Amino acid sequence: MFKTPKSRTAFIKTLATFAFILLPWLFAFIYVKYLKDDTQEHEISVTYSKSDNIQHVDHSKFEILKQKFESPQDVTEACLSCHNKTAEDIMNSSHWNWEKKDIMDGKEVVIGKKNLPNNFCIGIRSNEKLCSKCHAGYGWKDEHFNFSKSKNIDCLICHDNTGKYKKSSPGKPMQGSGLPEPDIDLSAIASHVGETTKENCGSCHFSGGGGNNVKHGDLESALTDKKISIRENAFATNEGIESQTQTGPVDVHMSVDGKNMNCTECHKTSHHNISGNMYTVSSSNENPVTCEQCHGASPHSQKILNTHYNTIACQTCHIPVYAKVNPTTVLWDWSTAGNQKKGSHSEEEGEMINDTQKIFHAKHGNMTKVKNAKPDYIWFNGNAHLHMFDDKITSDTVVMNKLYGSYEDHINPTDPLHPSKIYPVKIMRGKQPYDTENKTLIQPNNVGPKGSGAFWADFDKQKSFKIGMDSIGLPYSGKYDYINTESYWPLNHMVSSSENALSCKECHSRDGRLASLQGFYIPGRDRSNIVEYLGIILIIGSILGVLIHALIRFYSSKKK
Repeated sequence: MFKTPKSRTAFIKTLATFAFILLPWLFAFIYVKYLKDDTQEHEISVTYSKSDNIQHVDHSKFEILKQKFESPQDVTEACLSCHNKTAEDIMNSSHWNWEKKDIMDGKEVVIGKKNLPNNFCIGIRSNEKLCSKCHAGYGWKDEHFNFSKSKNIDCLICHDNTGKYKKSSPGKPMQGSGLPEPDIDLSAIASHVGETTKENCGSCHFSGGGGNNVKHGDLESALTDKKISIRENAFATNEGIESQTQTGPVDVHMSVDGKNMNCTECHKTSHHNISGNMYTVSSSNENPVTCEQCHGASPHSQKILNTHYNTIACQTCHIPVYAKVNPTTVLWDWSTAGNQKKGSHSEEEGEMINDTQKIFHAKHGNMTKVKNAKPDYIWFNGNAHLHMFDDKITSDTVVMNKLYGSYEDHINPTDPLHPSKIYPVKIMRGKQPYDTENKTLIQPNNVGPKGSGAFWADFDKQKSFKIGMDSIGLPYSGKYDYINTESYWPLNHMVSSSENALSCKECHSRDGRLASLQGFYIPGRDRSNIVEYLGIILIIGSILGVLIHALIRFYSSKKK
């Protein structure tokens, strides 16, 4: 084909130039498209982790605890005879007062379960007999409870090591008001107290809202179950929901087949004040619990993963799904409560279909529960605005806890120590009563005996609403309707192992997990027509340039 060695040499040089320009692009495309494994396990380092050095005591040796106790308050007085400074610490804690001083929108406020609405059972006031089942005290049945009386402290709820201690619910033969079940052997339990376990914490925090995993979605009894190690989990992909069997713990930290850690290993405690915030009852990032306190700011062996730390919360990648074992409530429609389809206590519990279950109960109305749920994602900087009962309703949807954060606050943070990052959340949606005249949410009285006006006993909404609003000192016009509500629950538990964390493509794709977060650029998700066209023009121009150059060299060599 070529007449002289010189022309052949020129062609080979041109071909080599062409290959030098295009082959790296080709290899990169093949690697990213077909060879790269996004799901490979990445080593994670722990830079700091320790438990408090606690001197353990055998309480069964103490004579004062061997007596027959006539009341749970007698147990408390026996405890305080040795732990004589502890009552003061407890009575200054939010676990006792169910409220605390916090900062909201730059102002000091006193907030907590005691005075905040939620979109589950709505609020505790006038319902203390039942709600105090999760209070660290005895006898809280109404607004007259004495928070300064130390013998009302319940030591056993947090320190029972037998697993047999239980609080009662109101109604015969139970006592309610935070008191234990009447057949509890107080002497046996008092003699076997010790360091707090996750079972102690879980007796309340797993079952908030009326049942296991109802509220949080990432805190439930499966975290203490010794039998759960292999599960069928659903993971979201770009093609939809893909089911896969994975071996491993429900939570790498808390699960028995994980690190089997106790809550207090992360939630450090000082003078019975426990670190950590739940942003349905907290409004600032004071006294937080963070992944960094053990793992540091650069826990990965790969630099590219560590650079994500500046923008992405650890939980975003490491909690790909929540409610892994038992379902969590994501919708509670109070407008249908009282519809007595089969009598006042009728209940219809549908089958779990595609990890979604529909439930009706005359006491509660319609509810929706989900399993293996994919989180929603928000920008969050650790501060929040919480809706109060006396706040006026000004929109079609009441956000119970607005979590502050934005991309702009990430780039130029108001607080440089706490810039906004992308966090995973469970969004709880409700439909609950409000006063159409006064434009305020309604506190219903749900708990009480028949004839008392309590909704769950008499199903009389007007009486229930009046009693409840009187209990919080707000007027009730007698006119009500229902309004949509939302609350945001940051996810911090059910942490997956590194091999089951999110892969790159789950966010860096057109319809990936972060598709709803707009206003900033994510490679692989976002496209600019100008950049796209310029890139295409440059590539085509490069190819044409190489070809034209080759042709010119080829023909010029022939002429010589």
